[in-house]
Amino acid sequence: MKCIVVLLALAVASQALKVPLNKGKSMRQSMREQGVELPYVDPGLKFQTPEVQAAYGATAESLLYEGYYYGTISIGTPPQSVQVLFDTGSSNLWVDSVYCNSQACSKCPKRVPVCPHNLWVDSVYCNSQACNVHQKFNPQSSSSFQWAGKSFTLHYGAGGMTAALGYDTISVGGITVRSQMVGLSQTLDTAPTPFAGIVGLAYPRISSAQQPTLMDTMMQQGVLQYDIVAFYLSRGQSGSEISFGEVDNSKMTSQITWTPVTSESWWEINMQGFQINNQETGWCQQGCAAIVDTGTPGLAVPTQYYNSLMQSTGAQQSNGMYYISCSAAGNLPTLAVTISGVSFQIPPSAYLQQGQNGYCMFGMQPTGQTDMSGRPMWILGDVFLREYYSVYDRAYNRVGFATAA
Repeated sequence: MKCIVVLLALAVASQALKVPLNKGKSMRQSMREQGVELPYVDPGLKFQTPEVQAAYGATAESLLYEGYYYGTISIGTPPQSVQVLFDTGSSNLWVDSVYCNSQACSKCPKRVPVCPHNLWVDSVYCNSQACNVHQKFNPQSSSSFQWAGKSFTLHYGAGGMTAALGYDTISVGGITVRSQMVGLSQTLDTAPTPFAGIVGLAYPRISSAQQPTLMDTMMQQGVLQYDIVAFYLSRGQSGSEISFGEVDNSKMTSQITWTPVTSESWWEINMQGFQINNQETGWCQQGCAAIVDTGTPGLAVPTQYYNSLMQSTGAQQSNGMYYISCSAAGNLPTLAVTISGVSFQIPPSAYLQQGQNGYCMFGMQPTGQTDMSGRPMWILGDVFLREYYSVYDRAYNRVGFATAA
């Protein structure tokens, strides 16, 4: 594929079009600090059917074991503020509502096994009401709300929810969208989180109940200067942002490399190579299917390559988890993926995570899942996206990457 590298000739996004993002502390990190390692969950299950998820025994509390970035939208008249996860790996928009009653405690065992310590801990989401930990949207307090007369059920690979659909005004980053269809949670079977909903930014093809995505409504109403959304995920705790309709040139230090979307469902692209310390592995000789997902914390690697990758780092294995002494971090290899003929490096500082007792963990996980065409699935999550400013272009169905500032 011919390399396409262009500088997007757009003005720096105004403050009104940006939404600051908070970096949440993951349940996995919190438990790890207490010396407990939570069970592994295949990150690729997020993109599979409920039947496939059930076959793998995914548990609801594992949905948010990892980290995440979230920001604020407003719903209704007068506006009610809601913290949401902006997710390029899903397409529905829903928020917690006053009608939500968590069913988690009646559906799950009161205790779950935790490895590698062979301990049992009380299930976090069984002990708490997942939809009762934040302020809920109340449609009765909004003069612009109308019921749509239908509902949907969502599964996120390790958790789910049911929602009734309605229409209301949404405000995000200074943009106002009228008559947006939004899901109001009725049941919520996930771990409690600091955010109270999800804004799905993938394609409408995978939207449950044919709910129009927020981006589709924005495009239809002509409220965007360009039909794009862009993410800057800071390496630190602050400074992350999402921009609608424009890019923020101050957040990148290189030109944007564009690559076409290969399946208009998720933001799926093609990788032509994967290198370890500048040595091509050959894993993507025929091309690799990669989903670019702001809602996946790590870098997901097909199972058949994962062990080889870990062996190249000199990692130690214990109960299915890979560790390394933090003192050896300087000897770890730099990884790289080739997209549209350009090599995007992933240094050890990006994929290594601080652990306990002088040991570090890897922000890379194996996945045994495939994309819609049956190809092994790679997921370029936040480990990759913290290194590269990412732009999602619905007008030309392409994804752009530039070195993050």
